[in-house]
Formats: sequence, structure tokens, C-alpha cells
Amino acid sequence: MLLKRRSALLGLASAVTMGRASLALAAAATQQRFVVVMLRGALDGMAAVVPYGDANIRGLRGALVPPEPGEENGLLDLGGFHGMHPSLARVHAMYAAGDALAVQAVAGPYRSRSHFEAQDFMECGAGERMTSGWLNRVAGLLPAAERRALAIGAVPPLLLRGPVPVGTWAPPALPRPEADFYSRLMAMHADDAVTKPALEIGLSERGFSLQTLAPPQTGPAARGGLPALARAAGRLLAAPDGPRLAALETADGWDTHFAQAPRLTRALATLDEALGELKTGLAEAWSKTTILVMTEFGRTAAINGTGGTDHGTATVAFVLGGGVAGGKVRGIWPGLAEGQLFEKRDLQPTTDLRSLAKGLLAAQFGLDAAALEKVFPDSAGAEAMGGLRRA
Repeated sequence: MLLKRRSALLGLASAVTMGRASLALAAAATQQRFVVVMLRGALDGMAAVVPYGDANIRGLRGALVPPEPGEENGLLDLGGFHGMHPSLARVHAMYAAGDALAVQAVAGPYRSRSHFEAQDFMECGAGERMTSGWLNRVAGLLPAAERRALAIGAVPPLLLRGPVPVGTWAPPALPRPEADFYSRLMAMHADDAVTKPALEIGLSERGFSLQTLAPPQTGPAARGGLPALARAAGRLLAAPDGPRLAALETADGWDTHFAQAPRLTRALATLDEALGELKTGLAEAWSKTTILVMTEFGRTAAINGTGGTDHGTATVAFVLGGGVAGGKVRGIWPGLAEGQLFEKRDLQPTTDLRSLAKGLLAAQFGLDAAALEKVFPDSAGAEAMGGLRRA
């Protein structure tokens, strides 16, 4: 990915794509930074932050629940009731340092289990579809001397669309495939006497070594584009005259209807790496940055017949940053007994996602109740959550 800093900072908004991850940026006349990371596909919040202290968790989820803290490959403890998935080691370190918190049982004002509807509602910040996104409306409220906008690659997500004008610029070449693409292609044709030799010859002629034809890699080098985008976002946001609002999105690995345990382990490791890269890139600007990680809805409380979970309701959100009042799990835990589940199948929502976002925006940018009502229309019942940033 080639990103010229001057081009990226030309206007209020820009976007970059890599694989199934993308980044949108917005500049504003403020030293505070606000980043939204959207996990498209519905993260299982009870797998990312496991309520291992709830007596019903193992009966509902069985093999989906990692070992308890202190055991081999066990959860990373969050205070005796919740534990973070072992793939989230960097986020857990931020939590231990007081720079990260989790909010359990979060949901938007909608009750749709459709990815497309729920993602639209999540991005527009309402219980009905709108033509603008709530982060674009935030940008319109901030003092900004420069309103020119630029989108690099794909169109910015709905979250950043709206009255703030956005131009587009397409890169001269498509992004390179993920590191293990050709390996996976070879694996698919390993037993075909016709296509395997043809692929081997074609790849060899283009300079690929036998290593490329080996089984797919594992670990950070084999993962997708989100960490690279996070590195770029961190560097751009850290610039004194750089963008102040950003939206990153990824759709890899969150819709875990089957084989959830291994798939989510990989997806969470990629997310963990990306958030670590974002912090590194921000450098000293980390102290002025708040990051909200959110997803459109959660997943069913019980494991299904294929080792996965289906579309649900409440989930978890993460808040990270150098000024975050972290080191705690926020939200009211509703319980997992049959009578406590939403529609007898899902985690019951106890925190409105808009309340969390409102609290963060109020603390980060000083937006008052009237301004927050413009960002999230018809949300008077969702009061801004307090105590999210250190004094």
C-alpha cells in the first residue's frame, strides 16, 4: 500500500482498502482523535470477553469456552468473573495498564438479526435507516477550517457519509492478494493431475518459490490487511496536521455459524495485532486518542450443532486509548439463565450502544446533550455513559 501523506491529508475524509478491510479518515481542527473499528459479521461478545463466572456458561456453550485463567491456553482474567480470549494478549496488556475497557451486553436500538439492516442502523446511529452516518455528523459539529475531502480506494462507509463532502481517488493498481492466497489456491488443486502442474508452472514462471506452493502459513504474516491499515491509520492520525476522525472496518471471520473456536481464534488474533499496531503508530498521540470497537449484534447464547453460534442480540464493545478510564468491565451483566435470555436465546441487552458512543464523544470533544442529539437523532432515552475517560 502506497500512501502519500500530503494526499491523504488534503481533506476531511479519505478511504483506503486492503482485502476485506478498509480505512476512512477525516480531518478536523482539534488535537483529539477518535477512531471507530467496525467488525462486520457480528462478533460473539461472550467469546471475546467470556463471563466464566456465570454458572450457566459451560452448559450453554461447552467447547466454545476456553479454560479458566491460570490454566493452559486459559482466559486472561479481567477481575474474577470475566476473562478475555487468550488471542487478545495486546488488548489485555492495555487493559492491565488502564488503557482499555470492555462493555458487556451492548446493543443498538434495533432488534434486527439481519447483517445488512443491523450494520446500516449501527452506522447511521438510529433505529431506522438514514442517508448519513453518525461519525460524519460528528465531523460537521467540530471546528474545521478545511472541508475538502478525499476518499482513496473504495467509497467511505455509511458511518462517514453525509453532508460533509467526500471525493474519491482510485489507486492505480488493485491491492496484492493476502500472503497465503496462492498457497490456498495450490492446496485446493493439490489432488488434480491437470490443474496442479499448470499452476506450479505458471507460479514458477512468475518468480514464486516452492515455499509459496507449500501449505498456508499461520501467525501474523499470514493474516489479512487490517494490521497494515491500522499501521497507516496510526501514522496519519499522529501527524500534528493529520486527520482526527477515522473509521476502520473488517469483515474477516466474525460470522461464526460453524467451527467457531478456531475461526474466532484467528480473527481475534488479527484484531489484537491491528489494535497493537494502531497504538504503536499513534505514538505520543495515543494519549489524545479514543478507539471504539463495535459490531452490529452478538450471537446466540448456546452453541449450535456445527460448533458455532447464530445471529443474536447483545455483544461486547471495547474502548481503548491513552486517556481511557480502563482496567474494568463496564455494563450490567444480565445473566444466562433461561428466564434471563432475550427471547430465550440471546444475551439480554443492558447498555445502548448510543449511550456508550455519546459518553465517549462528550468526553473526547466536549459535545453537549443538544449536539449529541444531532449526532444520534431521537436518542433522548439513551443517556451518555459517564466515567469513560480519566480526568
